[in-house]
Amino acid sequence: MRRTASIVLFSMFVLAVLSGCSGYNKILKASDYNTKYSLAKTYFVEGRYTTCSSILEECVAYQRGTAQAEESMYLLATCYYNLQDYLSASQYYLACYRAFPNSTYSENCLYWSGKSLFLDTPDPRLDATSTESAIIQLQRFVETFPESKYRPEAEEMIYVMYDRLVEKELSTADLYYNMGNYLGNNYRSCIIVAQNALRDFPYTKYREKLSMLVLKAKFQMAQESVLDKRDDRYRDAIDEYYAFKNEFPESSYMKEADKMFRVSTKNLGNKNQIIEED
Repeated sequence: MRRTASIVLFSMFVLAVLSGCSGYNKILKASDYNTKYSLAKTYFVEGRYTTCSSILEECVAYQRGTAQAEESMYLLATCYYNLQDYLSASQYYLACYRAFPNSTYSENCLYWSGKSLFLDTPDPRLDATSTESAIIQLQRFVETFPESKYRPEAEEMIYVMYDRLVEKELSTADLYYNMGNYLGNNYRSCIIVAQNALRDFPYTKYREKLSMLVLKAKFQMAQESVLDKRDDRYRDAIDEYYAFKNEFPESSYMKEADKMFRVSTKNLGNKNQIIEED
């Protein structure tokens, strides 16, 4: 008896679902876009973003030039944002901003377009194109709406993405350093990459690491140098040591830096085998 009752209840549930699906499909096929749009907004409030976006995609195309066009595009972008399809969300937010630059939604559209790109940025070791696009978009937002309540968060995201770009450069510089003199002077390449990152992003949280990597590369280049270039390169390493010590006197790398300094000073003018520290 219980089993029969369960089957009846399950059958009623299936019929209700099928009826609902049938009604939904009829609405999708209908030509009354006002009804469709009302249904889409109901689904949006209920958090049914996948279904809502399917209806809104059609409504957005139909409503161009109408009073509902901006709202429907904004809701569609927000659906994609909530579905974590950040690239589509950014594209629709930006399209909404461009179509209605002075509207009620314009500030939100420009901000959420940039934030969507920020959330879509990949691992720092991968291609940095999307990160650079997100920075440009958020900088545009800050410049366009300097008094916005979103400005502090936008600036924080910009700083985070700057550090992501620097992290990629740091990984590249590290790779060159670890390659040493394999198939060429990779220490020089390490120095160039690290110094460029320091110049382009002077306030990065990786500044100390990059500066230490420059010192290590210059010291190692002197250690492995031919005799006629050795003194000049040791002097360069010593100069770099003083610059590092002056900027980071409490650095956790100072013990290692001090050792490189002592070895460098011992070997200045030395024409024989490299003198290592005892």
